[in-house]
Amino acid sequence: QRSGRCAFVVLLFIAVFRLSDIAMGVMANPFYRDMGYSKSEIASVAKLFGFFMTIAGSALCGVLVVKLGLFRPLLLGAVLVASTNLLFALLAAQEGGVSPGLFWLAVVISADNLSGGIASTAFVAYLSSLTHRNYTATQYALFSSLMTLPGKFISGFSGWVVDSAGYVEFFVIAAGLGVPAIVLVTVLMRRQSVAAPAS
Repeated sequence: QRSGRCAFVVLLFIAVFRLSDIAMGVMANPFYRDMGYSKSEIASVAKLFGFFMTIAGSALCGVLVVKLGLFRPLLLGAVLVASTNLLFALLAAQEGGVSPGLFWLAVVISADNLSGGIASTAFVAYLSSLTHRNYTATQYALFSSLMTLPGKFISGFSGWVVDSAGYVEFFVIAAGLGVPAIVLVTVLMRRQSVAAPAS
């Protein structure tokens, strides 16, 4: 009722925002192993270094939300999440050739975690803004379920896509899954810019 005719767009946006991120995420560790990285290398770069980049992305997003509002950081997060999948595709293109080394693994993982921190923080803030004060827990739980359900379903086919087409194609497809979120956040931004003067 609060969103009017735009309610469907809002719900669709919630459903697709993390499609790219979730679809890629389930194949990250198998990809690192298939690229020849050891478990200790993955742990040191992906788990430790990546963690701090996620925190940095979250902190940066907090500043951006205060300065720019919700929608611009949401758009930035959606673009970055889709774009970092293309970095994974570039890393995957080196498979079978010269080992890319830990430096490029760190670069790609840093970009992925930084963008993930920005996108996740902006999205949590957005979902929180949609909840009614009297029903915050229930509504947020429903939004969160809607957020993860399509991504979990699609990610179930990730291994099949890799086996059928390869990692490069998989990461390009995962990047493409981020396009609907980019389009929908621009629609919501336009709606807000029209509604703001009226209110």
